[in-house]
Parts: sequence; structure tokens; C-alpha cells
Amino acid sequence: MSSLPRRATSTAKPVILEEDELPSFLKSNSESEEEEEDEEEEWEPKRKTARKPRLPKTNESKPKKVAAPRSTGVRKRAGKTAVKGEPDLSLPIDAGEDSKGGLQLLQPKEDRPTKQKTATKNRKVPMGAKINSVQKTSISNLESDETPSTSAPLGTEVKQEKSEEDFTFDEPPLKRIKSATCPQGNPVKHPGSTKVKEELEMNWDIVQALAERTNIEPWVCANIIRLFNDENTIPFIARYRKELINNLEADALREVQQTLEELRTVAKKTHGTIQKLKKEGKLSGSLLTALLNCRTLEELDHVYAPYKTGSKGTKAQRAKQLGLEPAAISLIENPGELNLFSYVKPNVKGLSTVPEVEAGVQHILADMFAKDKDTLDFIRILCQQRYICLQSALAKVSSKSVNEKDVDKFQLYHNFSCNIRNIQHHQILAINRGENLKILTVKVNVPDGVKNEFCRWCVNERWRPKRYAKPELMKILHNSVEDSYKRLIYPLLCREFRSKLTSDAEKESVMMFGRNLRQLLLTSPVRGRTLMGVDPGYKHGCKLAIISPTSQILHTDVVYLHSGQGFREAEKIRRLLLQYSCSTVVIGNGTACRETEAYFADLIMKKYFAPLDVVYCIANEAGASIYSVSPEACKEMPDLDPNLRSAVSIARRVQDPLAELVKIEPKHIGVGMYQHDVSQTLLKATLDSVVEECVSFVGVDINICSEILLRHIAGLNANRAKNIIEWREKNGPFINREQLKEVKGLGPKTFQQCAGFIRFNQEYIKAFCSSQQKELIAKGHAGVQITNAKQGKKRSKPTTNVMLQPNPLDQTCIHPESYNIAMRFLTFTGGNPNDIGKPDMQQKVNSVIQKEGTEGAAKMLNTTVHTLQLIIDGLTQPEGFDIRTDFDKPDFKRSIVCLEDLSVGAVLTGKVENATLFGAFVDIGVGKSGLIPIRNITEAKLSKAKKRRSLGLGPGERVEVKVLNVDIPRSRITLDLIRVL
Repeated sequence: MSSLPRRATSTAKPVILEEDELPSFLKSNSESEEEEEDEEEEWEPKRKTARKPRLPKTNESKPKKVAAPRSTGVRKRAGKTAVKGEPDLSLPIDAGEDSKGGLQLLQPKEDRPTKQKTATKNRKVPMGAKINSVQKTSISNLESDETPSTSAPLGTEVKQEKSEEDFTFDEPPLKRIKSATCPQGNPVKHPGSTKVKEELEMNWDIVQALAERTNIEPWVCANIIRLFNDENTIPFIARYRKELINNLEADALREVQQTLEELRTVAKKTHGTIQKLKKEGKLSGSLLTALLNCRTLEELDHVYAPYKTGSKGTKAQRAKQLGLEPAAISLIENPGELNLFSYVKPNVKGLSTVPEVEAGVQHILADMFAKDKDTLDFIRILCQQRYICLQSALAKVSSKSVNEKDVDKFQLYHNFSCNIRNIQHHQILAINRGENLKILTVKVNVPDGVKNEFCRWCVNERWRPKRYAKPELMKILHNSVEDSYKRLIYPLLCREFRSKLTSDAEKESVMMFGRNLRQLLLTSPVRGRTLMGVDPGYKHGCKLAIISPTSQILHTDVVYLHSGQGFREAEKIRRLLLQYSCSTVVIGNGTACRETEAYFADLIMKKYFAPLDVVYCIANEAGASIYSVSPEACKEMPDLDPNLRSAVSIARRVQDPLAELVKIEPKHIGVGMYQHDVSQTLLKATLDSVVEECVSFVGVDINICSEILLRHIAGLNANRAKNIIEWREKNGPFINREQLKEVKGLGPKTFQQCAGFIRFNQEYIKAFCSSQQKELIAKGHAGVQITNAKQGKKRSKPTTNVMLQPNPLDQTCIHPESYNIAMRFLTFTGGNPNDIGKPDMQQKVNSVIQKEGTEGAAKMLNTTVHTLQLIIDGLTQPEGFDIRTDFDKPDFKRSIVCLEDLSVGAVLTGKVENATLFGAFVDIGVGKSGLIPIRNITEAKLSKAKKRRSLGLGPGERVEVKVLNVDIPRSRITLDLIRVL
């Protein structure tokens, strides 16, 4: 499965799986080919295949002037090499049909063009962008004052707008809104609008194939492809391009991106195979068609296998070399004229007798049947209608070579059988692991009825001779069909079934890990508390770290609670808690957690820490040890011992989970399932994308955030984050979002992707600007601009002597491309930008919306409902609004419950630690997590808020459960979900 880049780029990066990552059933061909072919290296397509000429990149940091249109001959691609100053001319599309059966562009009906304007007649566009007269007219209309504008101008560059006009509040808003597309969702007839030009063409349309695999409308898929080709990131698309993607969530976008890259991987490898075969002189017309029809790597391998370099050749190829192909064709086309005796050559092996000739013809026919698209489509449809099951059994040699405990782990699958349509994803992953460990043997069972019906159809319909055939020739045909099914088609079906099951299971496992990670990262922070982090231990003691409400390290120490010194160490802990007024203890859930929890619970019950009312909570410390010895931790806490760094990390995980957990590689956080059995490349890419999504949606304060947190913002990376920090250290705090363009490496595209996710504390900025202004007045330079120009860069215009002012909109989620619309909306409501987030602003906005309605207000402002809703949220949300307030906070406790105290039927509250495909593990405070089986987690038990956020049940959720069973010897607790708190 292909990987998912952390930031969406215009070029997909397919990943070729290594041999050790593939399941065993994908490591070999059919049985006959295993016997006949030598081992060979995996062929890789040449990178030079079907690649178009490129131009050197233009310097993004240089200011761009609006120049005369360039000729189309200069630009060969509409991707990265496109000039930034020109908008992307691709238009959103809808699934409505016109009279010709074509698909439709999204454009308001009232703006449909009646006459083509001459203004766009001479417009030059990239060759990669398909545009006709309807599109040209639409674009010219969009530039008029009456055209609805949006926060989603696909491909519009931020650099095109004048900075002097973007961020002024003492002037009326601009009337002319620049936009390149009109993604409102109202259709206008335009045939063929879902066609997306791909660099590598196949016999199938990539938009339709993507729509079929993801069950998403073709017009949405086409828009998503264009957005990814234009280097837009998933967080940016999910928040600011909702009308183009039909309001899809980030998880759905990731799934589309994965599927898109899989299809592109198939296309790339197919074209590489074609070039290789053409160079070797093996490419025929029928083979080319068969290759271009392939939609999966399994189909491609099936078609290409006989032609691999170094292969001895299949039975069919050896028969063709003996000259029997005309006989095979004649048996189908003109059997009356076929004389097998004429092919007998006594001195030639394979042709010495009539039975040998018959066998050769049979092999050629079998190969023809197995490569025929209609034949394969029929057998696949037939299998969909029948009961196909996956069976696993205990391997005979497993008892000798495998540990007994490992064999017991797979006891459920020692004699297992299940319909492939009903089998669960976690069962597939478990069976694959058992097979790789040589504990289980696995096979796909296709009933004999499928074979019989298939053979009848082949002989009587698809491959029926066109003229009368003698009984002996019909016997050869019957044998060929059976041989083709048994030796070639059945193994192909088995590989396809298992590959599809494994692929779906891996995807679901990765997506489950991503959902768990998102909920863990979005755990509500605990603000305003001084915390004591405790990293439990036996021999080496418990490491303590006290941190301030602003995450500063106040004190670190080591206490030995479990070596007979507990009473003496209690006095030290009490003194530290009183000294720093700390009433909250955070205990890591690793070694000695249970004993440490009991120790603190006992002291709290005895009111030992009075007058402090001390509470404690348990934090997941997965990955803390790995982080404590990482270069980032050494740079952040150079003077601390690694063990003490772990205690600091544990405390910070409760204070601000997102800021701390982004420092740790996601796969070490430990909320996944079978994470070591899935594609590690896919897992890393997906988890990195989830981290980017969470950090972006929460937002960061550009003037106080760390470099580690900043690099996870959409559009940014390690180098750009480093440049932002260096600019901040050199020039002082950022005043507004526009200043981001001054940073080295932040071009128009980067600014577009990251600007909406960066925040500014308005009180801090205003105080800073006020102090700067006083200094300038004192020096007599009141008219000098504060900001510095880029070093070594020439400006196209002289800088104006205007004091740079803060922009109140910078504290909101509103994107700079929508500031003009926001200002017009403020004028319409009579609001003041300085009142953003205050109750007065909320009242004014609500009164307008109640009077006009969201759709009516959007129409008056010539924008979309999605854009207006984002503006309303940005204006009405209180200052410092955090989306994590909707999520659950950690549970703080004072007492402890033992496993022996549990009884069947007891109702308890707990917190979900991990969610898997077979159930959720819940911490109910007894030292051992209980399992809620997946059958007990029904939609009716989830709250409306959880359903609305599509989060299901994941880490951090507080739940009320009932104990169904307690197995004390095995420490197993089975729970039933009552409700989500």
C-alpha cells in the first residue's frame, strides 16, 4: 500500500513494499510458476518513464509583478512548475448530467454566461489545465463585482492581493474580491468536467476508479485530486475548501489520498512494465491492452509474470515457441480445418506425439482464458454471489519449532472458518500473524459449484468454437478450461481475495490508530495548576518533577517509596507539595504504578498533606522513556538526567497533552492494534497527518509556541519552523499574519496553507506595539515602520512609512483570503473588529442571522454558506477559544479500588485507554483495564456529540460501565457499556 505524505504534494510517492512486509500469500506466484521459474529480483520501473520536461522552479520569495500573459509553450505542466501568479483554472464539478450525458461544473445559475467575453480570449493557460469557452467565460464572470466570492479560491495565491489593503481597519472594505473559482455547489452544464489529466494514462479513468473504491461522488473526487495536485494540505482542505469536497472530514480525505496513490502506483508500475517489454521486444497489442486494463498490483503481476526477465517461461510460452499457437487459435476460430497430426515432429520434444501436441494446445488455451478480461470478470462476479470462506488450521510442524505460549495465543484460529464477506478485520490480522509465525496454515475455499458453472459458461458461451468441432477437440477445450481454472485462475482469485482482505484490514487498523491518536492529542488541557509528575519505579526509586502552570521546571528529585523508606520519604513529598502549592499529582502507568498509586491514595485518605486537598490521576507514559533520551529532550532539558526528564514529560502530558505528545513519534504512544503487522510507511504517514491535523485545528500562538509544535502546522516543516523562530528572535514578536511573508522560505503557497492556523494574542501584541510606539516618539521617529525587510531581497515598491498595526482577525480561525468578506459582514452587522469574541458581537451576529438566515446573509455578501459559517464562528468564539474544551479532562481521584472488590453487576465509571477493532479497554481504577467487547458498543449508547464528531469511542472518553465477568486468576474483566459521560 502506498504511503501518505505528511503534507499533500502534487506528486504522489508510491511505496513498493519490501518482501518482509508482504504477507506470505503474496510472495509467490501460482503453483506451476513456482516450479518453472527461477528466483529473480523484483523489477522496478525506470523513473525516466513517461516523464514530461520540467522547468526550473521560480523563486517564490521574490515579489511577483502582474506581467503580460506568457505563452503556453513555456509551461508544460500545471503542477509545481506553474507560475504562482496565475490562478488554477480547474473548476468544481457536480454529478448532474446534461443532454450529452456529461457532468456539470459547480457555478450559480444566475451567473451562467450567455456570451463569451473578449477579455479572456487571449488568456494563456498551462497545457495541463483543460479549459474551454465555458470555463473562460466563468472565470471572467468571477472577476466581476456581482460574482459570489469564497474563502476557497482553488489555486488563488495570497501574494496577488495588496498587503496595504488586506489589513486595514480604518477604511471601507474592498468591493472587488479576487477569486479563481466558484465552488458554491449550484450546477451549470459542462460535459466531461470530471476528467482529470493524469501524467500516466490507463484504460480506466482515475476519477471514476477513485469514486468506485471510496464511494464518494465523482465530482468530489475530481476536486480532491486537483486540490492535492495543487499542493494543498489535508487540514487546509478540510477547513477552508468544504464546498469543493462536499464537507468531507479529514479521515475521509486521507482515505481518498491513500486510494489515489495506490491507483497512481499501479499506473506508474504498469507504464514502467510497458517500457521494459517494449525494449525487450515482447510487447504485443493484446498484451498492451491487458496491461493498461490492470487496476491492482495483483492483476499487473498476473499479466506480467510470464514475461519477467530470467524466467524459463510458462508452459504456454514454451508451447508457443514450438509453433502451436496457430493450432490453439484455429480450435476456437475454425476447428473444422484443424489437423493436429500436421504438427507432429518425431524428433522434437513436445511435438513427438499427438498427446504432446494436444497438451501444448491446451496450455496455450488455458493461458488465453486466464488473461482474458471478460473471463476474469465473470468468475469474479460469480464468486461474489457464492459462499467463499477463509479457513485456518494449526500447522503440523508448529508444535516443534514454535513456543507453546505463542501457539495458545492463536487458539481461536486452530480450526477457524468464516465467510470472507463477514470476517472481521482484526481476525484477518491475527490469522496473517499466525501464518507468518508458521503456527497456522490458511487457505481460501471456493465451492466446486463455482468451478462447474464457470467451465460450462466458458465452453458453451465465451470460448465456444465458432464452427462445429469434433469431440476430440471439444475434449481439449474442456481440459483447457479446467486446467486454466485449477492452475491459473483459482490461485489468482486466492491471492486477490487475501490481498483485498489484508489491505482493508491494514487500512482499518491504521485508521483506528489515527482515531485513537486524535482523541488522545485533543484531550482537554489542565490549565492553571502546578503539577507533580511521578515516574514510578522499584529499585531505582520514583522520579519526581514539579512544573509550574506555564510548564517551567520548578524542582526535580528522586524518592524511594517501595524499599522500606516510604514513611521517611512521605515527609519530603509533603514539604515539596507545600513549598510549591502543588495539589495535583500525575502518576505514570508503567512499572510500580499500582503500588505508587496505593501509596499516594493512603496518604490522601489520612489527610497527610493538609491543608492541601491533594488529588492524583494516572497518565499514559508510553513513549516517555524514548523521548527522554532523544536529541529533542537533550536540547530542551540539557542539565537533567533522562529519568527525571520522563517525570517532566508525564506531568506535561496532563497540563497540555498536544504540546507534549507531538514530541514523541506517534507509533510509540501505544494506542494502536497490530501496529507492527501493518505497513510501517503507511502507518507513519497517517499518524503524522493526524498530528498535523490536530495541531492545525487547535492552532498555535506564533509568538510563544515551540519549534517542535510549529513544524506540525499545515504547510510548515522543520526548516520553515526554524526560520520562523529565528525571525522571531531577531526581529521581536510577530504583529500580524502578513509578517509571515517576511520569513525566509515562506512563499505564497506556504502562507496560504499555514496562515489560518496561526494565532496572535491581541493583548500581548497591543502592549508590544504601544511600547514600541512610545520609544519611537521619544526618539522622534514616529513615522518609521517597525518591520524589517528580508535580507538580500529587493522590493518592487518602496516601503511606506506606516506603523504596522495588529489585526483583530488574526486571533480567529478566519483565513486571510476571507478578511475582506469578514469586514463586509462586520459592516453589515454594525460590529467593531475590536469586539471580536465579546457578548456584544455575539448578539449583533445572532440578530443578523436570525433575520436574514445563513443562506440569505451569504447571498448578500456574495460568498458561500461554509465560508460565512467559518466567519461567524471566528467572530463569535471567545478570545483564546480552544476546540479541546469539548473533550474530556483526566479523572482526578483520592481513593483506590482493588480487583477483588469488583462484583458482577457493579456499575462503575472509567476512562477509555485504547480502542481496537474488537473492543475498547477501559481503566476503571483497579490496576487492570477491562474490555468492552465491540458487540456491546452500540450507536444508541453514544452521545449525540460523539456521533456528530464521528469520534466513536476512543482514548480519553469517560464512560459508565457494568461489570459482566471478573476472572481474577487471569486478571480479565469483561464490561458492558451503559453510556458515554
